[in-house]
Amino acid sequence: MEFIGKTHIDFMGMKKFSFAISIVIAILGIIGIVRIALGTANMGIDFSGGTAVQLKFAQPVHIDRAREALAKHGIHDANLQELKTGNKLLVKVGKTSLPQGNAADLIQTAFQKELTGNTFVVESSTEIGPAIGDKLRKDTLVAVAISMIGILIYIAWRFDFTFGVGALVATLHDVLAMFAVFFLLDKEVNLLFITAVLTIAGYSLTDTVVVFDRIRENLHKNTKDSLETIFNFSINEVLSRTIITALTTFLAAGSLYFFGGEVIHDFALALVVGILVGVYSSVFVASPIVEVWGRRPKASKA
Repeated sequence: MEFIGKTHIDFMGMKKFSFAISIVIAILGIIGIVRIALGTANMGIDFSGGTAVQLKFAQPVHIDRAREALAKHGIHDANLQELKTGNKLLVKVGKTSLPQGNAADLIQTAFQKELTGNTFVVESSTEIGPAIGDKLRKDTLVAVAISMIGILIYIAWRFDFTFGVGALVATLHDVLAMFAVFFLLDKEVNLLFITAVLTIAGYSLTDTVVVFDRIRENLHKNTKDSLETIFNFSINEVLSRTIITALTTFLAAGSLYFFGGEVIHDFALALVVGILVGVYSSVFVASPIVEVWGRRPKASKA
C-alpha cells in the first residue's frame, strides 16, 4: 500500500534545523539521566526502595476512595493499581512517602479504619531496600550503555562504520528524548519505563536500517551523484513505508495509552513518544550524520 505518492523533499537541506532541535532534546535527556544516576529523579520503588502490598477485597474498591483513605493516615503519593480480577488492589509506596512505622501495617490500618464493611486479606507484601534499588538503578544505566555499543558494532559490521556512528547517534537520541519527556513531565522512572526505552531502541534501529539499506543500494547504483542527492532520493523512496510502519505501531501503542488503564499508562506513553521520535531520528538524525561525514561508505558483503 502506497500511503503517499512520490515525493521530492529536501531532507538534507533541513539538517541544521534538525540538529539544533536534537541538541536541545539531548541536553534535556542528559539532565534526566544524571538525575536518575544521582537518585534525585521521580524514581519508582524499583530504584528508590519502598513497599508493595497486594490486597484482595470482599467488594470492589474505587482507587480514588482508597487513595483518600491512605492520605488520611499520612501515606501520600502512593501508586495504586486496580487488578480487575478478584477485587484486588496493588499499593506501592516509596520510602520518602511513608510516615514512621511499618508500611504494610500502616496500609492495612488505613483501609481497616476508612473502608469499613469491605474486608480484605493481604495476598503479598514486598519490601525493596535502598541498596537493592541503587544496584538496579546502576545496572539499568549499564544495560542501556551496553545496548548502544552493541548497535554500533552491528551496524558497522552490517553496513559500514560511518553508518554505525549514524545509527548509534540516532538511537541514543531517541533514548535521550524519552528521558527528556519523562524528566519534563516528572513521570515516575521504573522498570517498565526502562523496558520501553530498550524496546524503542530496537524499533528505532530497525527503522534506521531500512533507510540505510536503501541508501546503500543507491550509492552502488549512482556513483556520480552527490551524497546529498542520493540520500534525499533514498529517504523519499522509503518515506511511504516509514510512515505506514509508524502509523500501525502508533495505533497499537496509542490504544494502550488511552485504553490500557493506569497500570501501563506511563509505559504506553514512553512507547508513543519513542515511535514518533524514532521516525524523526531515522530521517533527520541518522542519515544527515552519515552525509555530513562526507565520504562514501564502503561496499558491504552483507
